[in-house]
Amino acid sequence: MRGYQQSKNTVSARIINIATLAVTLGIATILIALVCSKGLQQEIQNKTSVFNGPILVTLFENNESQISVNPFLDTEEIRTHFQKEENILRSHPIAIKAGMLRTSADFEGVLLKGVSTDFDWSGITPFLTRGRFPNLSGGISNEILLSETLARQLDLKLGDQTEAFFQREHEAGLPLRRRFTVVGVFSSGFPDIDQTLVYGDLRQVQRLNGWDSNSIGAFEVYIKNYEHLEQTAERLYAVLPSDLNSIPISQRFSSVYQWIALFDFNVLIILVVMLLVGVINMATALLVLILERSRMVGLLKTLGAGNALIQKIFLYNGVAIMSKGLLFGNLIGLGFYFSQKYWGWIRLDPATYFVDIAPVSLSFTELLVLNLFFLLISSLLLWLPSKIILKISPAKVLRFR
Repeated sequence: MRGYQQSKNTVSARIINIATLAVTLGIATILIALVCSKGLQQEIQNKTSVFNGPILVTLFENNESQISVNPFLDTEEIRTHFQKEENILRSHPIAIKAGMLRTSADFEGVLLKGVSTDFDWSGITPFLTRGRFPNLSGGISNEILLSETLARQLDLKLGDQTEAFFQREHEAGLPLRRRFTVVGVFSSGFPDIDQTLVYGDLRQVQRLNGWDSNSIGAFEVYIKNYEHLEQTAERLYAVLPSDLNSIPISQRFSSVYQWIALFDFNVLIILVVMLLVGVINMATALLVLILERSRMVGLLKTLGAGNALIQKIFLYNGVAIMSKGLLFGNLIGLGFYFSQKYWGWIRLDPATYFVDIAPVSLSFTELLVLNLFFLLISSLLLWLPSKIILKISPAKVLRFR
């Protein structure tokens, strides 16, 4: 038998071409769905973690509030617990104060996030669009970093000064007033972040709230392996003082994480549907191929070939046809991946997807596992139509030869 190559005029040749096309489109569709799903999941997880911390350690009273309602002491005991946990990469104290930025023409409500010199700005560097980060190394800094959205709404540029007003804590009277200088602008693409978040000096928030120098609102804790996020938060909770809670980012932004978890289910549905389409077309092609070569099957049986051997011959041809479709499908899928990664030709609405360019992500392991899984499942399912070989009688198919 000369492989699966047939004359272009035979029925099986046309069926084989259709089956190859189905496998090509199937694996290409699965790859495109996979790289887009993984890319979007990772990008959203990265943004929420960079600007909010994978794990937040704070008082139970602050759980349901975006602002730091009550302070607790930044002690060496707490930091020691962070150092002992092997999955923790770093941590830093923060405090958040609600306020209002005002210019001569407009005003906007903001959340002033105070950070200290412990804060690692490297995570926000990819999102910095203009200027620099606030300098916190000297005395209490009046420099702030705000978003492109706020800068546009308030018509603020680098070097501009803006007034800020904050409500007094636990007492009546006129709001507290501060004057800040804009030294940097960022864009996260996350509407909830870009519309309110402003970075400044932690000491400013402490002074506004009337706190001591070692009083903070929370610790943002960064980890090494996100696959163990929940377990790390649980272990941390077990060793922290009883008044402190450790909240993973997946709980703080549960609606967002539930939404992106649906991507995996969608990819699974696409995988099942495309696998069925590919297998049905391959089974049809194999069935036509067997029927067209029924006389050859009868001849092989007459010469002493067993059913298992003849089945293997046709299965090898089916796998060869499928491998050709997988090759072309991978070329299309990888072509989409690299073109989107380097050129970003597909754009999204950031108000809906939290990104303006569709991110993509793919590892060699994922690519290899996907192809092997597709090939293995299809090959196993192709064994069923090959069973028709058992019913081919040499006496009948060779009688009119």
